[in-house]
Amino acid sequence: MIALIRRELLDNLMTFRFAAAVFIMLLLVVANTSVLIKDHEQRLASHNAAVKMHQRQLQEEKTYSAGIKKLVVDRSPNPLSIFNVGFDKQLGNEVQVSHTYVPSLWDTGMHGSDNPFMDMFASLDIVFIFEVILSLLALIFAYDTLAGEYERGTLRLVLTYPVRRGHILLAKYISAMLCLLVPLLMSLLLAVILLTMTPSISLNTGDFLRIGGIILTTVVYLSVFYLIGMLISAATRRTSTALMLSMFAWGFLVLIYPNMILAVVPQPEAPQARAASTFNQIEQMWEGFDRDRKRFLATDALPGEDWHFNIVGSGGYSSGLWGRLDRLFYVYNSSMWAGSLNEAAEPKIPHAQNYFGFLGTQVIGTADQTWFIRKPALEGIFIQPANVERLWLKLSPVGMYDAATQAWAGTDLLGVRDFLEAARRHRQRVIDYFYDEEVFRSRQWFSSDKGAADWSNLPQFSFQRVKVNTNAKRALPDVCLLFVINVVLFIVIFLIFIRSEV
Repeated sequence: MIALIRRELLDNLMTFRFAAAVFIMLLLVVANTSVLIKDHEQRLASHNAAVKMHQRQLQEEKTYSAGIKKLVVDRSPNPLSIFNVGFDKQLGNEVQVSHTYVPSLWDTGMHGSDNPFMDMFASLDIVFIFEVILSLLALIFAYDTLAGEYERGTLRLVLTYPVRRGHILLAKYISAMLCLLVPLLMSLLLAVILLTMTPSISLNTGDFLRIGGIILTTVVYLSVFYLIGMLISAATRRTSTALMLSMFAWGFLVLIYPNMILAVVPQPEAPQARAASTFNQIEQMWEGFDRDRKRFLATDALPGEDWHFNIVGSGGYSSGLWGRLDRLFYVYNSSMWAGSLNEAAEPKIPHAQNYFGFLGTQVIGTADQTWFIRKPALEGIFIQPANVERLWLKLSPVGMYDAATQAWAGTDLLGVRDFLEAARRHRQRVIDYFYDEEVFRSRQWFSSDKGAADWSNLPQFSFQRVKVNTNAKRALPDVCLLFVINVVLFIVIFLIFIRSEV
């Protein structure tokens, strides 16, 4: 067995295709990693600039009611997006944290690189190179594995010795995979060295474990394509036919099927109708809120339903119940007075504080209720169709590999939703802080004439990527499916080979 592996390994190492594989992979991965690092640095610089801008805008606001509209949290670019960019650049990386609604995927904004030329090249991540180039190299290594032996007659000579056919298959498989591992590991090693030498990128132990998971998944993925090529080689017995069928299989699985499935996958029926229905339900909730607001004003100690209590100063005011269909929620925009108040306003200040204290609690309660409507609508309109497309893509090894490496890198849809979950937790911390400090009932909520709002003690947002074991759990189903495909392909090849005449 060892002698067979040594023989096959030497035969593969001495070929031109092995030298070409090493050269091509080193050139593509190293060159593209340099571009990806530069793109990551630009995205990181844009993120840092956005964070500073949002902090400055918040500090400039003198009242809490105005500042809460400028409270934005940002998601930093994932350094492992260099391996698989996934949704890291496609979905929003900033979201407003407000008491008036619970943030979701609908509400995210985007800041990032404004260079479309750089974005075009940076979308070709390392996993994309592995998907396309290494899968092609695996088929090139495999197409003449058995067909070439049949044509040259060397297989008949080998079988004259007391060698089991299963050992021959295993020796060919092990030797070829070892040869494919050389360009894979060499290119990845150089890519990791470039990453560790970049000051703006800091990789911890968990990141190296995630990279290890990407490598493991890549090996299993390459094994699938090598076994596909070996199956074609065992079934055809002619190298020309095997090469032609291998190129067809590669083109269909890697190039045609992933793009075709996105075009033919059935789209959800009438998403606009679902959005309009959701909007109507949320509108009714906010109309109920407005009725409660008017009822409170009608029963207040001051006569009438004038919500600003005639205490407007030089700063002016604005109010209104307004909605936006694209975000599917209503927000009550409470008033603020940035300047001084009327001289006669002071006796009415307690009534205004009482009113805004009531209003803050009601807004939060209504926003939390609308979340139970918005959440399933979001799942039905956006998330479920995306999951259906991913499910269809997983009928190809490319789709499984892409999904697994996204899960390892944390750039999958769940990774973005982790950020939104952190934003929702931060929103609750801000609300709890406002309750503890009685911000809604404070004078600084609507006026700064007796002192501006204090933002120094506001809870700070922090988003940490999930632990490695969570990434592993998310990637494991697709990795296992790839492994099962390997086992099935090897069994089929073995059955064909042991029944074939030499």
